[in-house]
Parts: sequence; structure tokens; C-alpha cells
Amino acid sequence: MHHASAPHRRHQNKYLRGIAVGLMLSLSATTPLHAQDSALPTLGGVGGGLISEQQEAAIGRQVMQSLRRSAEQINDPLVVDYLSSVVYRLVPFAPLENRDLNLVVIDSPAINAFAVPGGIIGVNGGLFLNAETEQQFASVMAHELAHLSQRHFARRMEQQETSTPMTIAGMLAGIILSAVTKSDVGIAAIAGTQALAIQNMLQYSRSNEQEADRVGLEILAEAGMDPRGMPEMFEIMMRQNRLQGGQPPEYLSTHPLTQSRISDTRNRASQYPQGDFDDTLEYHLVRVRLQVHYAQSPQQAVDVFQSYVEGRGEVAEAAARYGLAVAYLRAEEPAKAETILRELLGSNPGRITFQVSLAEALLMSGKTDEAIQLLESALHRNPGNYPILYQLAAAHYEAGHAQRAADLYTQLTNTFPESLDLWQKLSDAEGQARNIVGVHRARAEYYILVGDLEAARRQLQEAQNKVPPGTPVREIVSQRLSQVSEALAQRR
Repeated sequence: MHHASAPHRRHQNKYLRGIAVGLMLSLSATTPLHAQDSALPTLGGVGGGLISEQQEAAIGRQVMQSLRRSAEQINDPLVVDYLSSVVYRLVPFAPLENRDLNLVVIDSPAINAFAVPGGIIGVNGGLFLNAETEQQFASVMAHELAHLSQRHFARRMEQQETSTPMTIAGMLAGIILSAVTKSDVGIAAIAGTQALAIQNMLQYSRSNEQEADRVGLEILAEAGMDPRGMPEMFEIMMRQNRLQGGQPPEYLSTHPLTQSRISDTRNRASQYPQGDFDDTLEYHLVRVRLQVHYAQSPQQAVDVFQSYVEGRGEVAEAAARYGLAVAYLRAEEPAKAETILRELLGSNPGRITFQVSLAEALLMSGKTDEAIQLLESALHRNPGNYPILYQLAAAHYEAGHAQRAADLYTQLTNTFPESLDLWQKLSDAEGQARNIVGVHRARAEYYILVGDLEAARRQLQEAQNKVPPGTPVREIVSQRLSQVSEALAQRR
């Protein structure tokens, strides 16, 4: 689902113009390779609306391809796994027809989150930095789920006078480029009135926002979370707006926020029963990981978290100590991190975040066998756990156990077939194991995910040439090659 690490990492600004133009040219030719409010207008299908759910799915695929090419993403398995857990805690209470979501974490310290047709929810790392509680963070996720469930993007498109593929693709490009930090470059890449159309499309209407607030509050309450987190998060955003001298956080450029809307949301939230809504420790552990990630330097992170540990700051003790351990890892002082993490595990036995982080410290210290033993034991108690499997595969790769690493990455790609990062890692492991056919197949899937079907076809042709006829692998490769070739033919 989630990640991005390229065999030839591209810098975002260089490709923004090409992405926008490419989307305009190719949206209508996209080929897939892999409870509604009764008061809403009919969109698509027999009702004759502007955009069908199938078209939304195609838009979603294009968005993901472009995000993978243009935006640096956070692949940290602990961050990705936490985001999945909080979103899927909310999903059962969202009136979504399609609950198969694609989640993405953009590597930017700015406040932003977005929902895109096709079940895509994106969040910047900066949202974790600014949401002081789990309830506040979840409120943004609930709000974005509400936008998806009410199909606000499709409804905005229905209000536009034109519905040509060019306009649709242009508006889509604007949404993609709003997810990367240099969104002004993206808008400038599309000239004239088209840029204005995109800017207009990016801004949800007041009624859309109020509806998403109302539905989002209901989702939060039914999921057992605090609806009051939503007005609290809005206040944080408005405070950021004032601190930045009227230069609003990126989120506010697409989600207009007024003082009256905050008041309305606070009034609505106050009508829900009061209760004890305790944050999970996991939210604060993930939050401090990202605080270290965005620190000016590893040493600055060490200094900050040392002060928190000493009680100079409003950070829970376990989170402060964990943050210090993560800071020591980034400062390449694994022995100090190991000491803290063993102490944390002593008082929190079995906590996966501490186990995975301790394994990271052990690997950095060259204690590879001990790291593998720790992770294998953790996996036995938590079968299929994503962060454990991810770290275990990395440990085996580091230890030179190439085939075991490749097997684990294969297991992960079977579960998360849309993870760019995992296909890249599988390709590396197959290369270390000298399985050249496996390298070609993994690279082909990587190129499919970024939308480079020509490169994918070349990789599959190479794989096909190296596999004897009549074997099961040859049949699988040939079938995949046929799918890619057919998609290319339709694209033309």
C-alpha cells in the first residue's frame, strides 16, 4: 500500500511539469492492473452523473502513480502501520461503499492531509508533529473519510461547466501537486485559465466542509474517540495560520476554515457525551519518531529528548525515553539506544514498537544474530505483523541470508502489492540471492506502480527469456506480460 524508494530517485520539482502534462494525456486511457446518504445526487452509473465509481478508481490509480513519482514518502513501517490502525479503527463507522483504502504518508513537515477518489487518503508527516493528541489526529482522518464517503470531489466536478478529460486530468494534477511541498510550482506548470480551474477544484465548498465536519464527528463518536478533537485541531491550524503571518498551512488552502466553522464544530462536538478518551501510547511513540525525523540534526534531537526525560516538557515519560532512544539511533549511538530500549521493554514486555526499535539498535551494533532471534520470537507471538516482518527481512538481508530475505519480502509484497518500497527491496534481495528472474519480476511490478509500462514490459520480456518454457513461473510471467502489453495498447 504505502511506500516509495526508487532505483533512480527523481527529485520532485524536475518532474512536476511532466506529471501534469502526462496526466492530461493519459487519464482517460488508464487500465487497471490490480452506505451513501440518500439525499446526495446520483453520480455516474445509470443516473447519468458526470463521474462513475469506475472513473473514480481510474483517477485514484493515476494519483498513486504520480505521487510515487513526485513526492518523497515515509516508509517507516511503524509509522505506516500506526496510520493503518487508526484509519481502520474509523472505517467501520464511515458510510463508505468501498472500504479498500490506499494510505500514503508524504515526507513533509507541513500540516496537510487529503482524500482522493479511488479510496486514497494521504497525510503529511507534519500532521503528527502538530496534532498534540491522538483524538486531534484522528479527527483529520475522520474528516477525510467523510469527504470520500460523501464523494465531494465528484460532486464538485458535477458543478463545473466542462467535463472534458483534459479538465478532469488537470484538476487531478492539481490535487497531486498540492500533496507535495512545492505546490506553487505545480500550479505554475499549468498555464492560464486551467490553473484557475485547478485552484477552484482544490478548494472544497463551505457546504462540503460542513458536511465533512458533521459526518466526521459522527465517525469519531461511533469509533469511541473524542469528537472534541476536531475543533481542537482546527484551533491549532488557525494558530499556525496566525504564526505564519497569514500564510495558511497547506491544509487550509484546500479546506477553507473560518472562526464560525470552528464555533459550529465545537457546538456540535459538545452535544456528544463527555467521556474519558485516553490516547494510545502508540500514537505518542510514532509522533516522537517523526519529531526526531524532522529535527534539525540528530544531536539536536538528543538534546531535546534528554530535556524531556529530565521533565522539561509535556511529554509522557515512556514517549520521552523512547524519543531519546530513537534520537541516539539517528546519531549512530546504538549502544545508548539499546540500553534505553531494554529498560522500556522491561516495563512494557512484548510492545512491538520497542522490539522492532531494539532490533534496529542491535543491527547497527553488528549484533545481527541477536536481532534476528529477537524478531523471530516476536513474529512467533504476532504472526504477520508488518513492522516485525519488515525489520526481520532487513535483518536477514543485512546478515547475507538473501533467500530468506527474498522470501519475507515476497510475503510482504503479496500482502501489500502496491508498496513501491517493498518491490524495490525484493528486487535487491533477489539480486543478492542471484535470482535474476526474480529481479526482473520485482522491477516490473515497481515500474507498473509508477506507470512506466514500457519499462515494465522490458523487464517481463527479460524474465520470460530466462525461464524455460512449460514451467509454472514462465506461465505467470507470460500472463503478466500479456496484461502489461494490453494496457499499453489501450493507452495508445
